[in-house]
Amino acid sequence: MESTFSSPAEASLQREAGAAGLLTPLADLDRVYELERVVGFVRDLGCQRVALQFPDQLLGDAGAVATRLEEITGSKMFILGDTAYGSCCVDVLGSEQAGAQALVHFGPACLSPPARPLPITFVLGQRAVALELCAKAFEALNPDATAPVVLLSEPACAHALEALATLLRPRYLDLLVSSPALPLPTGYLNSVPEPLERFGRCFPLAPGRCLEEYGAFYVGGSKDSPGSDLDPDLSRLLLGWAPGQPFSSCCPETGQCQDESARAGRLRAHRHYLVERARDARVVGLLVGTLGVARYREALAHFRNLTQAAGKRSYVLALGRPTPAKLANFPEVDIFVLLACPLGALAPQPSGGFFRPVLAPCELEAACNPAWPPPGLAPHLTHYADLLPGSPFHVPLPPPDSELWDTPDVSLITGELRPAPTWKPPNALGCSALTPQPQLELAESSPAALFLSSRSWQGLEPCLGQTPVTGVVSGRRGIAIAYEDEGNS
Repeated sequence: MESTFSSPAEASLQREAGAAGLLTPLADLDRVYELERVVGFVRDLGCQRVALQFPDQLLGDAGAVATRLEEITGSKMFILGDTAYGSCCVDVLGSEQAGAQALVHFGPACLSPPARPLPITFVLGQRAVALELCAKAFEALNPDATAPVVLLSEPACAHALEALATLLRPRYLDLLVSSPALPLPTGYLNSVPEPLERFGRCFPLAPGRCLEEYGAFYVGGSKDSPGSDLDPDLSRLLLGWAPGQPFSSCCPETGQCQDESARAGRLRAHRHYLVERARDARVVGLLVGTLGVARYREALAHFRNLTQAAGKRSYVLALGRPTPAKLANFPEVDIFVLLACPLGALAPQPSGGFFRPVLAPCELEAACNPAWPPPGLAPHLTHYADLLPGSPFHVPLPPPDSELWDTPDVSLITGELRPAPTWKPPNALGCSALTPQPQLELAESSPAALFLSSRSWQGLEPCLGQTPVTGVVSGRRGIAIAYEDEGNS
């Protein structure tokens, strides 16, 4: 029975635990992790304590990199590996706990602004790119030499975009090269006009041009499964790019290319379905998905006011990384909204899936704000900061007497007419859980109580005064796997 339902006790004693082995040869550490640039960053700041943040897949090299940097700079290095949320975000809290004066982030990064000022440098990596194969794939997908196209890439391939553009510019006249939108140092003053910054990238557009005029050619993705939807960076580009413009991708090693229009259509259709689920929902769970990205507190307050104005009840849940087991503890919640960085909000869900859908902030905004443009006219914003006041994409809530709140709305999922929300100003006092009725009775309006009343089993019933009085008897002894009165069976 022990081997069927549990592992032997000796297995935990014989298991060897240790750090992951070295992934990169020692001779290639300087090149792969750009240690020369990191050393210059540490020496320019004069830091004595530096935090090194590694994702899980690179922790095998963390010890060797930290040792090498300590030998060259003489500064104390601290390895940050176990982040509470996504490893793409800067772990400002972990660096503060270590007393670090600066932070070096290795691996894929969302490049979101940190919640607290801290000198940061990013080592995005340099993935090998076959320029000739990618150039041939670009020419095959873009036969029109006059069509405007933007060169995009995953962060690890950004180093090769200028070289790829050099091969293509003799033929293609309207070619735009994007670059990672790295955060500027604190106190840095730039006299040059800043380029357009979207999707974590900078676009040096000419005066009078807009990004919606351009098609896209993306260099990146997996060579093993190029058709998968598991890359959150590519997903946010597909969702946010202009629907009428072509979008194609290319594997950097093999040059294998494909048109992404069909996949972009499926992603948008799924997002429209999630908006309908949000409109039908009565209880919303706001998942705190970051503590290190700027304006996360402001975003929480914004979405709480938004759900209250739409007649929904919201709960703020701080659970770390969301998993199906964690969210299953809240069965009364209809939908969850993950307030995280753009890559964290679009991260692939576990294979088991969640029992309630997990939405991005933009989908909740589209569902609860009646002034939000209809599908096809509104951009899909992957970062919650774009929805807050001060952003060019911010859409304020209409006033209470606006006709937008009374517009009839039919659910596309249930086919029922949705009731108009009872608008309440955000600064009004919160309603009590007990609501007085005209008949001087009290009715419970808590969503959790309503959910409990709808269940067939509501727990043990005491039945006071309905059971006969009997003497005390001795119960069963032992553990559930083998009680004493069960024998050796």
